[in-house]
Amino acid sequence: MIDNKTVILLKRLKANDQKALKVIFQEHYPAVFRATFRLIPNKAIAEDLTQDVFLRFWEKRHQINIEDALGAYLRRMGINEALGFIRKNNKYNFEEVAEHHSATICSSEDIYLELELQNEINKAIDSLPTGCRTVFMLSRFEQLSYREISKKLNISPKTVENHISKALKRMRIAINAYMGCSVIFFFL
Repeated sequence: MIDNKTVILLKRLKANDQKALKVIFQEHYPAVFRATFRLIPNKAIAEDLTQDVFLRFWEKRHQINIEDALGAYLRRMGINEALGFIRKNNKYNFEEVAEHHSATICSSEDIYLELELQNEINKAIDSLPTGCRTVFMLSRFEQLSYREISKKLNISPKTVENHISKALKRMRIAINAYMGCSVIFFFL
């Protein structure tokens, strides 16, 4: 359900009110940045991608139809922007992840393994059946509870649980080769 304040903001946005975009930006930028930074652990790139989300949101303001939480919608846009960046820039990686991990003691092999792991995770997510992938993304990227996902998708909580179980099994298979390394895997 979308609240009245958001409905009014979206109407103003569709009426080309830039001040409405500014309000939305100020309210949702931190959460969108965190979602983006989780996938792209480079502050400058994550900031650029987050700003691109709001620019794209403004450009598509007349076509956008939000029925649920605006914050979740924008975070999803941030995640999509980050995943698109990763796919487009296969070279995004070693130096940028190394910079992100410079505060911790990681070998170059650990960093390389983490990048390979992230690629395997992305492939595994992309290979999931549509319904399963949707449930998994809502659970892991938007931090929705099984009950919230159930209501949002109009499916039973048991179906949500089954989709998550199936997705996690596929994730485990996909990353089996990496389980011995010292990479933190936030999905499992």
